[in-house]
Amino acid sequence: MEQAEGSRIVPAVHGRREVTPDSQDDLTLADELRQDHSRADLLDLAARYAYGLNEHDTRMRRAVWRALTRRFGHGVRIGRGALVTHPETFEIGDGVFIGEHAFIQGRFDGRCVIGDHSWIGPQSYFDARDLVIEEYVGWGPGAKVLGSMHTGVPIDVPIIQTDLEIKPVRICAWADIGVNAVILPGVTVGRGAIVGAGAVVTTDVEPFTIVAGVPARLTRRRDELAKDKP
Repeated sequence: MEQAEGSRIVPAVHGRREVTPDSQDDLTLADELRQDHSRADLLDLAARYAYGLNEHDTRMRRAVWRALTRRFGHGVRIGRGALVTHPETFEIGDGVFIGEHAFIQGRFDGRCVIGDHSWIGPQSYFDARDLVIEEYVGWGPGAKVLGSMHTGVPIDVPIIQTDLEIKPVRICAWADIGVNAVILPGVTVGRGAIVGAGAVVTTDVEPFTIVAGVPARLTRRRDELAKDKP
């Protein structure tokens, strides 16, 4: 594969970052918050520290999220303005990055898993009612996933009044979701697949393939790209 004129290749940073275990002080802080505060109080604390830049606010963001979630790994970084609902249903792995102003909308009886070393871009949106993102997934800024849709039945009432159908969404390990892409309910993106920027994915994506467009269509297999390399 030829390199474009003027471009350059530099080493990956997040995907190769080694995770340092969080300090015992950080773990103890989260435990104390969980024991001494109600869920409502913890959510208030999360909002209070959501936008701070200093080390204290950054540490408190991690501690409050750890106190609220079902699982919270080591070395997690949470950007300013990242917001969540129903974090008690979340399982966040080691070395995860969640970018600024990402919004993860859980459900009281749902499940949201973000696997080890995944990178969630700024301004992403997750309808995380039944969502599993496996390890080493890259999620481009502004990309979105929808996990539910109104049935539209019966037709004699507004669609917004009809029941919601929740469909599981699975993003398999090593996949990469492009900037502003949209993943629709019930879709599985296979291992190592690439979803192009701005794509709207309506059906499953096979492992190690590249899809793009609206609706997304297969453009190439990644093993074909490997053959093109000198």
